[in-house]
Parts: sequence; C-alpha cells; structure tokens
Amino acid sequence: MDIGIVGGGINGLCCAWELARGGHYVTLYEKDMLMQATSRSSSKLLHGGFRYLENGQLRLVSEALHERDLWLSIVPHLAKPLPIIYPKYKSGKRSKWLLDSGFMFYSMLSRGSALPGHRWISDKEVYSYIPELKTAGLQGGYRYYDAQMDDYMLGLWVAQQCRELGVEIKERTAVRELSPHANIILYDGTERQFDRLINVAGPWAESVLKVSNIKTKYQLDLIRGSHLIINRISHHALILEVPDEMRIFFVLPWHDKTIIGTTEVRQSIDDQIQCSNKEISYLIDSYNYYFISPINKRDIFDVFSGLRPLIRSCMNPQKVSREYAIQRKDKLITVFGGKWTTAMALARKVKKSL
Repeated sequence: MDIGIVGGGINGLCCAWELARGGHYVTLYEKDMLMQATSRSSSKLLHGGFRYLENGQLRLVSEALHERDLWLSIVPHLAKPLPIIYPKYKSGKRSKWLLDSGFMFYSMLSRGSALPGHRWISDKEVYSYIPELKTAGLQGGYRYYDAQMDDYMLGLWVAQQCRELGVEIKERTAVRELSPHANIILYDGTERQFDRLINVAGPWAESVLKVSNIKTKYQLDLIRGSHLIINRISHHALILEVPDEMRIFFVLPWHDKTIIGTTEVRQSIDDQIQCSNKEISYLIDSYNYYFISPINKRDIFDVFSGLRPLIRSCMNPQKVSREYAIQRKDKLITVFGGKWTTAMALARKVKKSL
C-alpha cells in the first residue's frame, strides 16, 4: 500500500516506521525540519504520567508505562532510568493518603517492569539526596523511577530507522490541502494520490482539516508548555507542587544544568510558540519556594516551549485529557492528541485502522 504521512514529529515518524516495517511504501511530509516543534520541546521524560491518575486516565498511564519500558529496551544509548523524588510537605495540597494511593496504583500499573517500584523515604533521606531543599515542613517523600531521554536525538534515530526501511522523508515540504480520498496538494501546487493518507501533524492536525473543508468530531485544545534551563547542576530529579496550587512541576538534571517546567497556557495555532515573561516568573517563583539558594533571570541558560495538542473536553487545562483519538474518514486517517512516550503504541493503532 502507498501511504502518505503529514507531520514529522515523533508521532508521524513512529507511524512511518511502523508502517514501513509492515511492508508499506511510505512518504512523509514535514513543513519545516524533522523534530523541530513540540516533539523536541518536551520535558525529556519517558514516563507513565503519574499526575494523569488524578483525572482517572488509568488506560493511558498503563499504556505509557509499558511504552516507557519498551523505549528503554530498544534505545539504551538514548534513554536511561531516572530516579525521581516527590517531597511531601505539610503545606502541600495532596494528603499522604492520596499520594500513597496514587503511587500504589502507579506501581501496580507498572508491574513487570525492570524498574523498581516506589517507596516512602524519611525527611532525612530526602535531604540526603537533595540537600539544596528547604526542610521546613518537610515530612518525607516518595522515590520512584521513570526514564529520561534526549527527545531530539531519539526522534532523529527513529527517522534513521525509517530511511533504512525506504521511507521517503520530505522536509520543508508543506501540505496545503488534503482530501478524504487520500489526495494531497502541496503549497507549490504539486498533487499526489495515495492509497491511504495519515494526518498526524500534532497541533496543526485540526487546522489542516479546516483548510481542506473536512469536518471532524474532535477539536484540539492547544496548551503551551514552557521550560527553563538554568545554570545549576541538579543531582536528582524532583516533582514538586506549585505553591498554593494542585499543579506540579519538574526539576530535572540535564547536561550539568537543570530543567524547570512546565507551564500550561492556552493559545491559538496562529500565536507564536514562545515562553512569556509571566511564565518565566512563575517557574522561577515555584523553584525558589523550595530551594535554599534562589535563582533569578540571570541564571537562565535557555528557554524552550512546545504546544501540546490535547483533545478538548473541559475548560481547565490541568484536567484536559492526554488521551489521543484516531478518526478515519474514507481513506484519510487523522490523529488527534498523542504524547511522546506513547508514540509507538499510537503508530500500532494507526496501522490497524488502515
């Protein structure tokens, strides 16, 4: 079967890889360069999504935990286990009972994994791992494992697997319109007919349908997530609660520096994907609430932002589902949503929907 794919992020690349392994002829179109948008602006984590449990997304967490382990097994040179600590402070919004239950479910859903499960550690043990933390009100914490990866390099590795299987990758080739009959029109006027066409353009998946006058039952919420990289060495990964909020944020070691993120800000597809001064202050203030030595804007080495394509379901960005959906209309398959860790699982489902 001759298959066209629109979108050169990690989900598009994994779809191309899976379909090429299945013996199909695949051409992938990317309007810029591969892995240049949201897929290289992640938190650099392969994880089950502990916080998704609060929204009841058990299926997604279970799938993501399985896929996390799969990535670790096939790309050990680009992904590694990452111990993470969730400190429990007296001022936190979540009770110990709630956190105990959450980590118990997380460990249950990851049963069979080679990674260790969670354990409660005392305040002294938390401090021994992270002596930079403020200890006032610290009651202890949870230590568990997920994984860290280099999102950009891992995406390029998947692209190389695609090329070795004969996938034709066309960068800087924007698709102007597509049709339910698997026909595409490029911006230079070129047309091409496929047996199947897969629209997996991430945040742009819905907009290309609108331009093509194709109706859909799904709508996307576009949520900007911004991160700071600061000139400070972090020896351990942390999940922390944003002060006086139910939101959490990560503090992660990264190439002898530290990543702090992420934010959740709604925006339009036409707006520039850029971290605002308000987001910078928000992340700095959240970090300084917990650490003895405060940081300021002069400590920032870099800033990056990505746009998450979430399926619209409610008004609160924190409660929007990270689930994805696959819709088929004649010979056109469109993917709505999707996250880094589950890209290969999504690709397997796309193959089944051909």
